[in-house]
Parts: sequence; structure tokens; C-alpha cells
Amino acid sequence: MKQHFVLEAKSRTDLGRSASRCLRREGQLPAIIYGAGKEPISITLRHDDVLHSLENEAFYSSILEIKVDGKVEKAVLKDLQRHAYKPKLVHADFLRVDAKVEIHVHAPLHFVGDCLAVKAGGVVNHLMNEVEVICLPKDLPEYIEVNLAELELDQTIHLSELKLPAGVKLAELVHGNDAGVANVHIPRAVKADEDGDNAAPEAAEVPSIKVAKAEGDKSDKAE
Repeated sequence: MKQHFVLEAKSRTDLGRSASRCLRREGQLPAIIYGAGKEPISITLRHDDVLHSLENEAFYSSILEIKVDGKVEKAVLKDLQRHAYKPKLVHADFLRVDAKVEIHVHAPLHFVGDCLAVKAGGVVNHLMNEVEVICLPKDLPEYIEVNLAELELDQTIHLSELKLPAGVKLAELVHGNDAGVANVHIPRAVKADEDGDNAAPEAAEVPSIKVAKAEGDKSDKAE
């Protein structure tokens, strides 16, 4: 069941860096809503409300309801600026959605299923952790599943092999890029041990060298 996110916001007219700094000191988060052929709206949200929502992975790939002065705007999180070293948010961008217009949103990958190749000593490598999906707002998935159950040793699962919900396309496939999503291989170190590559090489036989002294060598001392 899809999760439902609602954010309370207020419109703002005081713009600029100085005004934004004052808002942040008051525990507010400056943000903007734009798109869908409408005028952008500068807003403020409670910082901690947004920060708490971000702890839920689904927040990043859901249609959000943002109540601006009592009026509901439906949007997706498009961009988020964080403080360089503090656990603080600096600014957020929200893109309005139109029910009849496709959106491009990143959806996380969920890896499921027990990979039998792991029992044979293989290690699963996740080559991606999210994909860009193209769909109408009503079809937006919270995540895309990647089934590892049938992944065999030295095989790779590609984007074209993923089972997508109805109405959802992958941006990379649209552009002809069938990239790998996950693979499984025997670790190099283990493979090298099995092949004996790490065994110490046998010492080469070194021929003994005898140096014959020339007759009358001056280095000989007479007793």
C-alpha cells in the first residue's frame, strides 16, 4: 500500500539570502514549487517535519501533498540542498505534477530473493541503487524490485530484465542503454587461491659457481 505524505507550508514574499537565513534560524526551510505551466511559488516548511519525512525512503518517490495556505499542491521532490557538515537542510525544490503529463522520477531498487550462487561462494554486487522511471503520476512506484533468486554465477541482471509496474518505463532503456543492475562473481582472492595463483613459486635451482684461481695468483699468501 502506497504511503501518503502531507506537508504544511506557507507562502512567502521575503526572498533573498538574508531572508532565507532568518527563516532557517527560526526552524523553517525555504523552498519553491514550480512546473505544470503555473507560476512558481516560494514557500516555507517546518524544517524538522521535512527532515523526519526524509527518513522514509518512499518520500523521495511519492506524489506529495503540499498545503500552501490551505490550498493543496501535488508535487514530487526534485532537488534538496543540505548543509555541508551539519544535519540540516538548506533549500528544497518541488516539481508540480499534472495528472495527464508523464514525470521523470528516481525510484529506489529493492533487491529480493535468495541468490543460490552465494552458496557456491559467489558475492552479489549491486551496480545500481536507483533508476529513473518515466510514468504518469498515478503510476509512480515507490520502488522497483530486482529478483536475485535465479541469478547464477558470473551472470548479470540488466535493466531490460526487470519487471516493471504497468505504465512505467525506464529512462535508460528509452535511450538505448541496457545497463547492468546486479551481478554475482567469485571474489578474486578466492578464485586465485583455487587456481593456485597465490602459491609461492618454487625456488629456481641456482647453479654453483666455482672460480678457478689463476696459476700464480698474487692473492695467495705463502706460508
